[in-house]
Amino acid sequence: MARPARVSFALIAATLLLVGWLRLATPLLAVLFSFFFLQKLQFTRNKWLAVGLFAIVLLAIAYGLAHFINHAIEAIPKIADDTIPKVIAWAENNNIELPFTDYQSLREFAIETVKEQAGQLRNFANFAKGATAQFVFLIIGAVVAASMFLDGRMDLERGRHAVPNNMYSLTCDEIVQRFKAFYQSFATVMGAQILISTINTALTSIFTFSVGLPYAPVVLGLTFLCGLLPVIGNLISNTVIVGIAFTISPKMALAALAFLVVIHKLEYFLNSKIIGDRIKNPVWLTLLGLILGERLMGLPGMVLAPVVLHYIKVEASRNKVTEPDAKADGPPTLT
Repeated sequence: MARPARVSFALIAATLLLVGWLRLATPLLAVLFSFFFLQKLQFTRNKWLAVGLFAIVLLAIAYGLAHFINHAIEAIPKIADDTIPKVIAWAENNNIELPFTDYQSLREFAIETVKEQAGQLRNFANFAKGATAQFVFLIIGAVVAASMFLDGRMDLERGRHAVPNNMYSLTCDEIVQRFKAFYQSFATVMGAQILISTINTALTSIFTFSVGLPYAPVVLGLTFLCGLLPVIGNLISNTVIVGIAFTISPKMALAALAFLVVIHKLEYFLNSKIIGDRIKNPVWLTLLGLILGERLMGLPGMVLAPVVLHYIKVEASRNKVTEPDAKADGPPTLT
């Protein structure tokens, strides 16, 4: 491997380590998602038109997300107030033991948990400061993505150096290739997750409106957003859907559970065709990546984890290693 290539690999490894250490997953995701949408919005050779469309889409997404958050803040306490007593009553009637004995004890536990989290935040000023910083990161990420989209060159003086094939130019070329491969991994993973999440949300909307399930905006918004998280995202949204169905009746909750089981059977096929054919990572490795990503960077780390795993696999598979031939009985397994 040539020196420029080694430098580029070291640089992207250092970048990923710094993203985890400095908790910069949010701006990195902002850059990746923004560049992804910019490419999808490029219908002509005029890149500025795509940037203008992206600005409109970004404002629409920001408005929709703010509306969803406001609605969720009002709806989630109501969902808990309606669901928890009915779940407890149903469990008592069917002699099912729950980890909490009554509604009041669960409320007290939740209140204590909130107080502990509030204590960790110290005060509202620090929380507001952190939220403002994340918002600024999102704006900076969108601007960086637009700049890269309009001009993706790294060596702006290419062709005017005294030495044509100099170390700087060749290293810049390799760095561009590394980050291009990383973005392709992001586009592959997130493209598959967005498609799966969209299909899942569409099917969930049919059930939600056909049975008159309350809090439909929260259900559909949460289903789509959780669908962007592989494996565990559906577990989170399904728990909320079954809980909301309990506000109508236990039979409705069972019907919702049965519907979700059918959806999951369909998703096995979709995952094998859409995600499996694109990513081809074992489930245990994806789960391990999600755990490490969450511990290092929180929720953004869970989104980035499958991307990093896919990128490592892609780059490693491109580099030839001179080793003795593999054994005739095939590669080793964990069983």
